[in-house]
Order: sequence, then C-alpha cells, then structure tokens
Amino acid sequence: MKYLHTMVRVRDIDASLRFYCEGLGLKEMRRMENEQGKFTLVFLAAPDSPEAEVELTYNWGSTEDYGSARNFGHLAFRVENIYATCQRLLDMGYTINRPPRDGHMAFVRSPDLVSVEILQDGHLPPAEPWVSMPNTGQW
Repeated sequence: MKYLHTMVRVRDIDASLRFYCEGLGLKEMRRMENEQGKFTLVFLAAPDSPEAEVELTYNWGSTEDYGSARNFGHLAFRVENIYATCQRLLDMGYTINRPPRDGHMAFVRSPDLVSVEILQDGHLPPAEPWVSMPNTGQW
C-alpha cells in the first residue's frame, strides 16, 4: 500500500493556490482540466516530501457550500522558521488563528476554511509579537 494524497474541495482555485503555494510554500506538481466533468484538479506537495500530495479540486461554477465542519481535522506541515512562515501569511492577509506563542505550533485556515497546522522543525524561543497574540476564531 502507498499513500497518495488528500483531496480538498476549493471555491476559488486562484485564492487557494495563493494560500498553499505563496503562503505555505507548496509546489504545484501537476494539473488536470476536465471540460466534460467541469472540474480542475491541482496536485501540490511540500518540497521535502513530494510524494505526499494535497489535491485541490475545483468544480467549475459550483455554488455548493463546503461549510466549516471540523470532522476532517487538519493538514500539517513542518517548516524551517515558524515565525517567518506566520509573518508571510499574516502579511498576505491571512489570520493566524492560533499564533506560535511557544515557538513550535500555529494554526491558520485556508480560504476554504481548511485548518492547517504549522510546526517548527525543532523549537524556537518564544518571541513577540507572537507571545502576546491571542487566539482568533477556530482552527
């Protein structure tokens, strides 16, 4: 058996690619457009683990509400510098729902409300403004 990917439905492919690629640093591995089925699949992966992909599924013209159910859980990524990653996401306009007060763990949500856990490779000492930043919303 081999793990292939996790699929996430998205409402706006461009907004999702901005979050996952520009914000988190994932790379687009491949893309499939299906005119008959009216959908686009974009496969993303972290540079250090290209075999573990996230599939973004965009159904053209869909108005379905994907909701914000928490039964899925979250995606998790290890980063070299959690403070730099969170600052980049913050500068891009995303809310850091659970700031990295401990220098180790943070949570942010994608444009489609998918919870993403960001974990520091090792630990960084607690630092401002993160130490004083409160939680926001749900993650």
